[in-house]
Order: sequence, then structure tokens, then C-alpha cells
Amino acid sequence: MKYNFLLYLFTLSFFLNTFAQETDIKSVKSHLEYLSSDDLNGRLTGTKGIDKAAAYIAKYFKSIGIKPYYESYRDTFYLKKQTVAYNVIGQIEGNDPLLKNEPLIIGAHYDHIGNSKAIEGDSIANGANDNASGTVAVMQLAKALIDTKPKRPILFVLFDAEEQGLLGSKYLAEKLKSEDVNPYVIFNIEMVGVAMRDKPQQAYLTGFEKSNFADIFNGYADQKAVIFLQQAKEYHLFKRSDNYPFFQSFEIPAHSVSTFDFTNYSYYHHVDDEAPLLNPEHIQSLVDLWAEPLLKIANHSEKLIKLNN
Repeated sequence: MKYNFLLYLFTLSFFLNTFAQETDIKSVKSHLEYLSSDDLNGRLTGTKGIDKAAAYIAKYFKSIGIKPYYESYRDTFYLKKQTVAYNVIGQIEGNDPLLKNEPLIIGAHYDHIGNSKAIEGDSIANGANDNASGTVAVMQLAKALIDTKPKRPILFVLFDAEEQGLLGSKYLAEKLKSEDVNPYVIFNIEMVGVAMRDKPQQAYLTGFEKSNFADIFNGYADQKAVIFLQQAKEYHLFKRSDNYPFFQSFEIPAHSVSTFDFTNYSYYHHVDDEAPLLNPEHIQSLVDLWAEPLLKIANHSEKLIKLNN
């Protein structure tokens, strides 16, 4: 009798876990399809398309219980010629008052380039891999972590105007500094829609040698979750995404992770960068792998992750 009951519990647990995983993958697919749809017209900063994307992300955050960091989820800033832009920022509040000004920031840019060279009448650069994939990963991480009670605040930031020169992250870094908020670590997600060749469960870390982030993160994950990629160093990718303004402003461990390895995807800034070419299962597998190490980073009172000398 006891054996049958335990077997029942095991079967039920397996079924529920499988159902939850399938639901998450469906969510990834749905988010990708909307954020890279023609209706958003390439999510160019200052357009109706990116306004719709911001509204979609904010609505999702609210639906899963992620609170806005400021009064609203949208934090407005302006580009030249008075173009309005929005970072979208949600948070899970920290429960340790001594660490309230040392948030972990999990981010990705959600803007793209709008239109590009037309191919067979299609001129909309939908930006599925760049960077709806990273945006969706942040959204799914927020969902994965919503029921946790971290010591440090966890900020979920979708940056605008990355394609204009990292302007959204520059704005937020300067704003946080003026508010005496000193982020602990920046984990920025960039182009994760397709797995690296022969490395399906790994992502590379930009600025790998600049801190001990990989050692700590991989220890928490109990596997090599983030790795070094030579091309990332050769192409100076550390300086080319939204991690970099935080490194400049705060001199903290600030990195991007990506699975675009220069051989596995041919449609960078291209009208064919569309959702059907991406792998929702891969994106969700990264979210599942990253959630626990990120929570451990937020929960450790001591700053174990440090810049290398």
C-alpha cells in the first residue's frame, strides 16, 4: 500500500512538472511570436511598435506579480529630437535592509532597428533573436523567481535604445548612481534564441576574464553553464551591449550572456530574423538552468563575485 502511494506521488509529480514545462515553452513561443510580429514593425525606439512592446511586457509583469521599480513599469527618458523612450523595469523586493541598495539586475534590450533592406517585399526587421529572445528570457526568469524571497532586490530591466548606442542602459546606470543605488551584478541577456553548436546547455560570457563571475555562477549551477568564447573577445562584445554602461559607471561585474556564436544564425539585423527560426525549448532550458544560480547570487550577503585585478 505504501509503495503504491509513493508511486502515485511520483507519477503525479512527474506529470505536474512535465505540464509546467510544456506551459513555459508555450509561453516562450507566444511571447516570441508577439514581440517579433509585423504588428510591432521592428520595435524601433520612439515608434508605436515599441510602445506596444513596452505595454505588453508591463502587462505581463503585473499579471505574474512583479512590482514596478518606480511608480510605473515604464521609466521614461528622451533621445535627441525629443524622441520618447522607455526602459521597462520590474522588481522582486529584497528582504535584507542592509542589501536594499545592492540589487542584482537581470536585463536585456527589447528594442530593434525597425525596417531594413527589403527582401521579396518584406522590409520589417522583426528582431526575433535580436533581442526578443533575450527579452523573453528575462520575462521567464521573472516568472521563475516571483515566489522567492531574496535578500537583495532583483531588478528585471528591459532596455530601450540599445540599438541607438546603449542609451537606455546608460540612462539607467546614471540614474541609479544619482539615487545612491549600487548594483551588485549585471546579468544581461543577448540573442539566446538558438543553441551554440555542440554546446546546447551553455552560453558564453562577455568580458569573461574581467571577473570571477563564471567561477561563482558555474559553481552554483554545478556545471559549466557559462563559458569563454574567443570571438566574443575578438569582437569586443563586452563593450557592445547593455552590461557595459554599468561597468563604466560602477566598476562592478557586469556581463552579457549569449548563444549567438557567429556560426549558428545568419540573420543578424536582417528581415528574416523571425520567430519560427528560434528554439523556444532552448530558451526555456537556459531559464531553468540560470534561475537557481541567479537566486543564490541575490541571496548571498557577501559579495563573492568581484572584478579581477
